[in-house]
Amino acid sequence: MTKHKMVVVGAGPAGLAAALEASKNGIDDIIILERDKYLGGILPQCIHNGFGLEYFGEELTGPEYADRFMRDIDQAGIEVLTETMVLNINQDKLITALNKTKGVLKIKAETIILAMGCRERTREKIQIPGDRPAGILSAGTAQRYTNIEGFIPGKEVMILGSGDIGLIMARRMKLEGADVKAVLEIMPFSSGLVRNKVQCLDDFDIPLKLQHTITRIEGKKRLKRVEISKVDKDFNPIKGTQKWINCDTLLLSVGLIPENELSKAMNLKLHPATGGVYVNENRETELKGVYACGNVLHVHDLVDWVSEEAEIAGRSAAEYLNKNQEKRDLPIKITPNKNLTYTVPQKIEYKFKDKKFIKIYLRVEKPMENVKIVFSHNEKSMLSYDKKIVMPGEMVTVNLPVALIKKNMEEIKLSIVEKVGEKNGRT
Repeated sequence: MTKHKMVVVGAGPAGLAAALEASKNGIDDIIILERDKYLGGILPQCIHNGFGLEYFGEELTGPEYADRFMRDIDQAGIEVLTETMVLNINQDKLITALNKTKGVLKIKAETIILAMGCRERTREKIQIPGDRPAGILSAGTAQRYTNIEGFIPGKEVMILGSGDIGLIMARRMKLEGADVKAVLEIMPFSSGLVRNKVQCLDDFDIPLKLQHTITRIEGKKRLKRVEISKVDKDFNPIKGTQKWINCDTLLLSVGLIPENELSKAMNLKLHPATGGVYVNENRETELKGVYACGNVLHVHDLVDWVSEEAEIAGRSAAEYLNKNQEKRDLPIKITPNKNLTYTVPQKIEYKFKDKKFIKIYLRVEKPMENVKIVFSHNEKSMLSYDKKIVMPGEMVTVNLPVALIKKNMEEIKLSIVEKVGEKNGRT
């Protein structure tokens, strides 16, 4: 058994940024465990641009973004084990992993950063009835086939779900010469970034059918056609709206699930809305010395925000190892209230030294215009931010000034409310 001060599980953008930040804060014994052959997570297959605008201040492709972190990891001398599958982590921070050259590894860690990312929701998860032919795959798998392996998944393509990967693959398939029939979305609004909807669908004349889903799949060896139907407000198919569309490929972009099997093994409770673990402002889980960041915690829209959040986890883990943290007498709950799905973090537990504010990540339930994001305590407003437009597909970040946090607070609520007197159709 080997011992390390810090073990980072996952070498995607979150794991790399967390390890680098910990190294910058004086931790010299860090090891990163990655199950794939290369570093960067999903970034190497994301050959489109649009990365790094917020973090680096310039537009990069996915491989370029990953390369900058990989170079820094190499220069910092941080140990990395690729093709290493973590099988289990117990509550004593004992890690069991499997490596093809080293065999079974037992690693005792003083602190652990969970950065395992997320996986795609499958056809079985959304229960589409019909045959089980070839030609049905997730959008991320199709992206890997196309951009890494060099295979085109099909020639006549339907896409279910308007998540960002689905929108990007609609454009990618079009550029490769495929006939992209349409993108279907069961919700009355797109679930991806607005910029992706414009650049990937509108600019390439690819139809987006809102409040539509697939109700039947037909094909023996290969997919032949799918039946699409309009849905009502309860997402039930409306009789008489069925329509058959011929296609040989169906790409699914129906959501991402944080990869938390290892978290469950540690008996960490999962949040019902995020699918990730509960964390405080330092991204520390309920188990002391264990941190989580990136898409394993909650699904992010931008990789820039993943790196930013991972730095919080890496810096906090370094402070933990350096014994430079002091807990509050009473934790403060951060509770999503009106029109909010979730907030991250879910609580504030530590006293503040150099911090001026705490960044809160949140996601709204429905599209709204001319709203205020309100912080309140005991039903009294503490602070509010004006927003012109909020969308479920675009995460919102707001700052909570430390100066507003009082000693005996037990709970701070966040709400999205419409500005009085503003005309937005729901005043």
